[in-house]
Amino acid sequence: MIDYSKAYHHGVRVPDLDAAMAEIGGPLGLTWCEPQVREQSVWLPDTGETTIPLRFTYSMQGPQHVELLEGAPGSIWDGRDVSGLHHIGVWSDDVGGESAALVAAGWTLRLAQRPPNEGYGAFTYVQPPSGLIVELVWSGIRPMFERWFAGGPLA
Repeated sequence: MIDYSKAYHHGVRVPDLDAAMAEIGGPLGLTWCEPQVREQSVWLPDTGETTIPLRFTYSMQGPQHVELLEGAPGSIWDGRDVSGLHHIGVWSDDVGGESAALVAAGWTLRLAQRPPNEGYGAFTYVQPPSGLIVELVWSGIRPMFERWFAGGPLA
């Protein structure tokens, strides 16, 4: 179902984005893309459609990029109580189809850009019973991310 060879990032929840960039960047030899500040629109199974304040960045270096996430208190991206590795990100040509197949196989849909009845949108978080969260990201937006990784805008 998931083509793990298309994995491209590790998402890390942090309590303070700026501090984490300084702490992690030098020792790992990473430089960071321009940090982003968003009111991220998402769909949550227990809440429905909502927005979550989020600050994030990625390492410019890859092919396995480091994503740092500073989320609002109590959100899925909140790193104040539990920081560290949160998920792996994998490019997907069919986010909706792969997400639905994984849910049918017993995985849990934790988050999606859009409600399931609207095809899930460009990304989902899906989780098997053993705990690993996988973010499926639509490969159609890959050029936008590659431009950002190269120092351009994320737009």
